[in-house]
Amino acid sequence: FGTVKLWEKDIGGGADKQYLKLDPVYADGRIYVADNDGKVEAIDAQSGHTLWKTDVDTPITGGPGVGENLVTVGTGKAEVITLAADSGKILWHSKVSSEVLSAPQPAGNIIVARTIDGKIFGLDSHDGTRLWTYEQTVPALTLRGTSAPVIAGNYLIAGFDEGRLAAVELQTGKLLWDDRIVIGKGRTELERMIDIDAEPVVVNNVIYVATFQGRIAAIALETGSMLWSREISSYAGICADDRAVYITDDDSVLWALDRANGNSLWKQAKLTARALTGPAISGDMIVVGDVEGYLHWVDKTTGEIAARRQISKKRIIATPISEDNIVYAYATDGTLAAYTTQQAQPEKK
Repeated sequence: FGTVKLWEKDIGGGADKQYLKLDPVYADGRIYVADNDGKVEAIDAQSGHTLWKTDVDTPITGGPGVGENLVTVGTGKAEVITLAADSGKILWHSKVSSEVLSAPQPAGNIIVARTIDGKIFGLDSHDGTRLWTYEQTVPALTLRGTSAPVIAGNYLIAGFDEGRLAAVELQTGKLLWDDRIVIGKGRTELERMIDIDAEPVVVNNVIYVATFQGRIAAIALETGSMLWSREISSYAGICADDRAVYITDDDSVLWALDRANGNSLWKQAKLTARALTGPAISGDMIVVGDVEGYLHWVDKTTGEIAARRQISKKRIIATPISEDNIVYAYATDGTLAAYTTQQAQPEKK
């Protein structure tokens, strides 16, 4: 099993200073990426060539989000900015209540934006007009970060800082259900931190969600009822396929859990303390980045490490993305690299 670098380029840095998860996004043969200095760039996924580059002239703290031929970013100055996906032209700015630390999500006629003060805004995708607001209280002490809202049909799923998961109606912002995934334990506010900072994942009407200092749980999309839970703490991320849920825990141990019941299929502890990113699925592999700028390919079935490549001397915070057997990874110094994999060929006799 080997890896081949297809291309690499320097996008621009800034994410490391504030631990910003400015995850690149793949859509329609392009990679969209944003940096903290205010640059948004569209890159041809096959060649690595820049298609357009726009400076929004303010620090970007969340994004990009992509959909409906739009690219969206959130700023540290409490704005959502929307650009045309084909040209990079800035279409509109919309003011929200506070800093946006996750990607605003386009969905049909609505863009959903999450702010650090516990609010979710439904904005009209044509002009940024505020259509609705949903709000939850924020505890005194939280991790710096918010998970992006996840859209599943007409459901908007959002994790909050007190270990709560809420489903609201996409068109109206009306609350459908609200569940506490975990209750904070301990005497101090630090011990009781149970943020949901990893983006929930929805597969076949089941939501998989992880909390910091808490648990991973499977939740029924339509009712909010808990199907199973495990005591595993994570803020980095989770992903899922037909068989398993894959999770990076607080100690950078990788787990594969049976999707049906949460039982452990394998755990990989050789990357402990490497500050791993959330996992991404690439064919038969799980891919994670680490604090030293390495990408690691882990066998999805066995949990064994199959390959690793260093893309940068700086850490990778953004979860890698995988599309068409190509892995794209973005380091905090602005290095964006694309790798493909090749199986080792048996020797000819």
